[in-house]
Amino acid sequence: MSDNIYYEKSIGLWMSDKKSQKLNWKELIKACNSHGYNLVKLDLEQAFEDQGKIDVFLHKLTDVIAAADQGDAKAAKIIRRVEQYLSNHPNITVIDPLDNVRILLNRYYYYSILQDESSFKSHGIFTPAFAEFPTSNIKDNIEIMRERGVRFPVICKPTIAHGSKSAHEMILIFNERGLSVAKPPCVVQSFVNHNAILHKVFVVGNRYHICERPSLKNFYASEDLDPIFYSTGEVCKADSQSTLSILDPNDETGIKMHLNEEKVKDVIRVIRKKIGLILAGFDVVIDNTTGNHAVIDINVFPSYDNFPNFFEHLLDCIEDTIRKSNSDCSLEENGRIEDYGGNHRPNGLINIGDSHNYEVMGMNII
Repeated sequence: MSDNIYYEKSIGLWMSDKKSQKLNWKELIKACNSHGYNLVKLDLEQAFEDQGKIDVFLHKLTDVIAAADQGDAKAAKIIRRVEQYLSNHPNITVIDPLDNVRILLNRYYYYSILQDESSFKSHGIFTPAFAEFPTSNIKDNIEIMRERGVRFPVICKPTIAHGSKSAHEMILIFNERGLSVAKPPCVVQSFVNHNAILHKVFVVGNRYHICERPSLKNFYASEDLDPIFYSTGEVCKADSQSTLSILDPNDETGIKMHLNEEKVKDVIRVIRKKIGLILAGFDVVIDNTTGNHAVIDINVFPSYDNFPNFFEHLLDCIEDTIRKSNSDCSLEENGRIEDYGGNHRPNGLINIGDSHNYEVMGMNII
């Protein structure tokens, strides 16, 4: 994939055909070559050993891992083959390790990690109260909600966060009778009024970019309202025209809450420390009453279509990961964190959106 030019190092990449079609391959190959890498598009149906030497394994295997964990025999065979290959070649740099990726496949599990983070409360960060429904028994589920402090309205989400389109299908439930539509295993999470503004944070190592998107308008518990079914992809995309995002007249006079970037950095540090991902994204909404920042979802290898010069940042991140692995050094040195150029930055985390350089796009992986 590099015009027959020989490169000593190779990046093996796998993603689904659907996501591959959204990728700007020309720009990715150019970035890889400029950093001395050949790019190999991997085939999961063939042994990796037969596809050439790989120094870096870059993947979007979330759906395959999720399918394998849910009993899909073909997916399980593929994942076993990949894991065996990586075990046989421990020097390969994996972006991101499969065990780390698995953490984000289960919403209840990663919500628990966020909830248990002791530093969040003092910094005005939280994950809304949540509970998991193992059965369809409404009486039991109401008791589970009470024990967990979950209050209406709630967002009902599939426990499994990847693996099918249904993973992004949500239900807004306003009362106890509405719980009849919940299909276990699922997670219900207290809805936080946030004036229909969602902040999406995209992370590449220690670099991040923030985009503001439309979101659900303010809702309140009600015995009269029926559940509302919606897809996050439809309501929260940049050009969404959903009526669910239009504030009611009595909400439009409220003061707009501004995102606190220091809180964003706190969340990034926790994700890197407790989940260990290099490529991740998360959604933040701001409680329109308290101003506290709620983390409502985390994603593996999210869409990077609006991330300035994503491919260059990705390659820099890969090289930094290899450098740290080879030197066996910590990210922190005397209270400072190194950036990808080997220079020291006092805060360690870099908002690359500040550069206003939007020349190279090309990644759109949802």
